[in-house]
Amino acid sequence: MHSACHRLRRALLGTATALLATAATVLGPGTGPAVAKEHTASSPHRVVAYYQTQYTTGSNGSKTYVSPLPLKGIATDVEVAALHLNDDGSVHLNDNPPADPMFDQMWRDVATLQASGTRVSVMLGGAAQGTYANLHRDFTKYYGLLRDTLRTYRLDGVDIDIEETFSLADTEHLIAQLRTDFGPDFVISLAPVASDLSGSTNFSGGFDYATLEQQAGNQISWYNAQFYCGWGSLTGTRDYDAIMNNGFRPAKVVTGAVTNPATCGGYVDPTTLASTVGSLTAAHPDFGGVAGWEYFNAVGVGGGPETWYAHVKGAMG
Repeated sequence: MHSACHRLRRALLGTATALLATAATVLGPGTGPAVAKEHTASSPHRVVAYYQTQYTTGSNGSKTYVSPLPLKGIATDVEVAALHLNDDGSVHLNDNPPADPMFDQMWRDVATLQASGTRVSVMLGGAAQGTYANLHRDFTKYYGLLRDTLRTYRLDGVDIDIEETFSLADTEHLIAQLRTDFGPDFVISLAPVASDLSGSTNFSGGFDYATLEQQAGNQISWYNAQFYCGWGSLTGTRDYDAIMNNGFRPAKVVTGAVTNPATCGGYVDPTTLASTVGSLTAAHPDFGGVAGWEYFNAVGVGGGPETWYAHVKGAMG
């Protein structure tokens, strides 16, 4: 999702030319009303884990798979990142098509998480430019690629991470079509920087997010706001309070934090983060939750990377 440092990292991602394989079974579209559910039945506060790094590389060049399964029972939502709709009509998950055999184990693990009650969405866009430009240029073609990918891999939602110009009208069009095709249970989240939600910037697409919420909020599940890399801070509640003062409801705003100080400026140590999250939960019983970028290198609290997410979950009670 994603921040200044995420953008630098993901800008290195290629746009290779292999075409997406769509041999998996395709599900039919939903026919539900175009109003999003709040998605709080299983937990009043969301715990969102971003999962972009599926493999780590050792000093000798060897690849080690990073399984998301330790997040079972901790994360309410896992965001597989990042999906790109390329100029040549191909679809990539990072550097490779989603059907690449390198992802076979990941898709099996994702299905296991879903069977346990964890929602699994895909993050769309991010630092690598072009996905939203292509949706603007030829919506029918590129939306069709997105829709078919979501169906093929039986994903529970999409996280719209816009880090290029994409108008308010374009964004509302994309959200409305997703809601029409996938129904009210499908997660449609957005990942703007926190200062966009408070109204002091318009980085994430170039439009006003308060206007988006006023005009299309009933179709949006929630916002995974980026409180780091200079766009906001979670050392206290001030920047979250500014978003509330701009007309957003607590249930709709998840606080996004970096999980490792090497990732980006704005890392908040677990004790301070827990204090902030605890204060927000006490002030807002319907507080939206916490998202962590990203899972593979999260600084654990007494254990592996999954314990970062368990720690913030505990802080929310």
